[in-house]
Amino acid sequence: MNQPQTQPLKRFLALDTSTACLALAVMENDKVLYTIKAAGERNHSVHLLPLVQKGLSEAGVDASALNGIAVGIGPGSYTGTRIAVTAAKTLAWAWNIPVAGISSLHALAWSGLLTAAAASTGINWVIPMMDARRGQAYTALFRARGTEKPARLQEDAIRLMESWVGEIGRIWKETPAEEQPDGVWFVGDAGKHEPAIERLRALLGDRLHTAACDMEGEPVGRLGSDRLMQGITDDVHALVPNYTQLAEAEKLLRKP
Repeated sequence: MNQPQTQPLKRFLALDTSTACLALAVMENDKVLYTIKAAGERNHSVHLLPLVQKGLSEAGVDASALNGIAVGIGPGSYTGTRIAVTAAKTLAWAWNIPVAGISSLHALAWSGLLTAAAASTGINWVIPMMDARRGQAYTALFRARGTEKPARLQEDAIRLMESWVGEIGRIWKETPAEEQPDGVWFVGDAGKHEPAIERLRALLGDRLHTAACDMEGEPVGRLGSDRLMQGITDDVHALVPNYTQLAEAEKLLRKP
């Protein structure tokens, strides 16, 4: 006997261009219908709309059947993030459907867990990283069991790595031993900041790990569908990227 449908079927498009990988997913409620991961940061503006069309076609979903769009709003590449946000707002307005912003770092943290098979069945801290140059990274801190959806512990921000690893060490020391995670994973552009990360080795020992990973479509889609299914949306005109800092051009313009 068929079980009653607990929720009406809704279909969503989710996309992120905050990194060198364009990540896209087509969702049916919380089920992934199709995902795309395409490398080439300089070509996001050229490939985004054709890949949206390809994703919808491969998933067997017409644009007229979409119930919402989710988009990674950063932080990350200034130009890249703006491309996805602008496209999502334009499509949401044209198709008259809601739009919801998600944290690109949250999606990257989940991507790290999925692609690196980082977590066992235990608890891990996950620190997503996007290089921001000059010893800085866009980063945050999450807690996750296995490859389940990470829960946020620290907000998205641009941070000096020398200070950030010290902050991670402080949080570790203040965490009761029975609550300390089985592993601490730096994922994403971690390799670019290896010397700073290795300062934690003396404290964390073999619990410290790094894993290079790209943004994956699945976590972008799952985070997006989660917000949209809860009815959490943004005003299509007010949604803006989370840059966390002024663009270089803006800094120069504001110099006295």
